[in-house]
Amino acid sequence: MRATVWVVAGPPGSGKTTAARLLAARLSPPAAILDKDIVYGGFAGAVIAAAGEPDGRREGPWYDAHVKAYEYAGLAATAADIRSVGCPVVVVAPYTNEIHDATQWAELVTELGGDPVRLMWLDCDPATLYARIVARASRNDAAKLADFDAYVARMRPGVPPAVAHLAIHNRGPLDTIERQVDAIVHANGV
Repeated sequence: MRATVWVVAGPPGSGKTTAARLLAARLSPPAAILDKDIVYGGFAGAVIAAAGEPDGRREGPWYDAHVKAYEYAGLAATAADIRSVGCPVVVVAPYTNEIHDATQWAELVTELGGDPVRLMWLDCDPATLYARIVARASRNDAAKLADFDAYVARMRPGVPPAVAHLAIHNRGPLDTIERQVDAIVHANGV
């Protein structure tokens, strides 16, 4: 049997990395974590700079076509390979389009190597998201903050996925994530 892939999705700043680390440590066996920003952050920055695009452009049509498509393909291929030897994988990325469209989600599941794939979605309202993005002070967030309303329209914080998912309601302190991850692990027998 193939190991489970857990996709931890939601807008940047919603607490995905925190939730993913908590989840991975609680799985048995512990899971490998593939976080898009950690795996591809430096590479994405180099591609953006080589193309002459503004530093911090991590959103929008240009980024989606020239960077994100390859980040997502690489994450999926790597996750499929890791799980093929029995190691569970936690993949961390926004996956906004994929979680809001059943056809795109099915394609992602196939790219990840097929079921079992579970989606953990981070629910976060725009005001909380804004505060967290400002507080983390990452230069990668410059384009998000420059036109926050457009960013919110693209990322759809607070809009539940169109596919089966387990929700983490992250509208308060980050420490509330741990209790919710524990409940998900307990309820799903993992």
